Amino acid sequence: MLPMKTQDDLRTIVGEDGFFTEPEDLASYSYDAFVKEFMPDAVILPRSTQEVSRIMKVADREGLKIVARGAGTNLSGNSVARQGGMIMSFTRMNRIVEIDIPNRCAVVQPGVVNADLQKQVMKKGFFYPPDPASMAVCTLGGNVALNAGGPRAVKYGVTRDYVLGLEVVLADGEIIRTGGKTIKNVSGYDLTRLMVGSEGTLGIITEITLRLIPQPKASKTLLAVFSTVEEVAETVSAIVGAGIVPTTLELLDKVIIDLIRNVGSASFPLNAGGVLLIEVDGDEDAIEKESLKIAEFCRDRGAVQVEVAKTQEEAEKLWQARRSVGGAVYKACRSAVVEDAVVPVSELPRIIRTIGALSKKYNLKVGVNAHAGDGNLHPSIMTDVRNKEEMERVEKFIDEMYEQVIAMGGTLSGEHGIGIGKDKYMPLEFSRRAIDLMRGIKKVFDPKNLLNPGSFL
Repeated sequence: MLPMKTQDDLRTIVGEDGFFTEPEDLASYSYDAFVKEFMPDAVILPRSTQEVSRIMKVADREGLKIVARGAGTNLSGNSVARQGGMIMSFTRMNRIVEIDIPNRCAVVQPGVVNADLQKQVMKKGFFYPPDPASMAVCTLGGNVALNAGGPRAVKYGVTRDYVLGLEVVLADGEIIRTGGKTIKNVSGYDLTRLMVGSEGTLGIITEITLRLIPQPKASKTLLAVFSTVEEVAETVSAIVGAGIVPTTLELLDKVIIDLIRNVGSASFPLNAGGVLLIEVDGDEDAIEKESLKIAEFCRDRGAVQVEVAKTQEEAEKLWQARRSVGGAVYKACRSAVVEDAVVPVSELPRIIRTIGALSKKYNLKVGVNAHAGDGNLHPSIMTDVRNKEEMERVEKFIDEMYEQVIAMGGTLSGEHGIGIGKDKYMPLEFSRRAIDLMRGIKKVFDPKNLLNPGSFL
C-alpha cells in the first residue's frame, strides 16, 4: 500500500482516471502471458513524457519501484510487479506522432500497436518489417524493450535494426534523447541500441523513431508438407546453406498443425508430420525464380506436397493460421509455458530431435513452431500450473533443453527476453564477469534499482 501522500502526488500528475489502487483494478495488471502472477500496489497511466518524468521524480523520492507495461503479451514475466510497486501502463500514450516519408522514418509513442503502424505506413507505400505473432495487439514500446522479432526476421532483422532514436525518462526523472532521424550516427556510445532489449531495466521509453523501408513490389507464399518435422528442419538448413534468403521460413510440427487445423479457412493435410510456411518478396521475376528454387529444394528433401498460394487471400489465410498458434495453444490446455530459444540454423534438426526426446522423457505434450530461418524455436509446453508434480517435470524439461541449446552454440532468447522466466539460466550463457558488467551498467542508469526490479539482473 502506497502512503496517501504519495498517492495524492501521483493523482495530481495524471488525474483520478489515470491512477488505480482498487483490488479489482490491480488484479487486471497482476499477470501477463507468463504463468506467474504478482499483485502491484498501484497502476498509473501517463499521457505524456512530461507526466512520466514527474512520476519518476516521485518514485525516486519515495523509492517506489516501477514496472513499465505495454499490452502485457510478453512470455517471460517482464511486465509484472515481482517485488510490488507500481505498474506504469502506456495505454494512453498511443499516438503516431509523425510519418516522415522524406526521411523514411516514423515517430511513435510506446503505446502504438504494431499492426496499426504497419497499416498506416503501407498506405504510403512503405514497410515496417518486425512482425511479432501478437502484432495485432502488442505495442511498439514493448517490442523495443524486448527487441521483438517475428517471421520476417530471417530476411529483414529484428526491432533493433529499425530503431533510429529514442526519448527515454531515466530513473531520477531526467529526460534524454538518443539517436535521431539519421541512418548514420556514430557519435559517442550507442545508447539507443543499449536501450533496445533492456527489458525496462535502464529507463522508460516514451518516444521511438523507427526506420521505414520501401514496400516490396510483390510477394509469394508457399506451403511445403513433410512426413516428419525432422525433414522440415533438414530442409531449412539446406535452404539457408544454399544462400537463399526467403522473407520467412516458419516451421510447424504435428502437435501445432493439429491445434490450428482449418483456422481461418486454411487447411493442412491430415498426413502432415511437419510443414514449412515460406514467403518470398521482391520483384515479380525474382520471386518467381526464387519460389521455384525453394519448391525444388523441398521436394528433393522429401516434401510430399508443395503448394503456392494463388491469391493474396489464400496467402493471408495461411498466415492467419500461423498467427493463431498462441491462442490455439492456450485454448488446448489449462496453462502453457512458451519458450524461446535460438540455435545456429545448422543445429536445427538436432534441437528438434532433442525436444522430442525430452518431451517423451518427461511425459509432456510439447508443440514446436519456429522462425526456422534464423534458428529461433518456440516450444509450447501444454500443462496445468495447479499440478505441482507436472510442473516439476516441466522445469526439468526446460533445464535440460537450455543446457543443450547453449551447448550447441545457441542463446537463451531470440525475442521474448529473459525476465523472470529464464533469469536462472544466465550463467549458462554468460560468464560471471559479463553478468557483473551488465549489473554495473544497470547501477549507472538506476542506482536505486527502481526500474523493473527482480528481472534478469
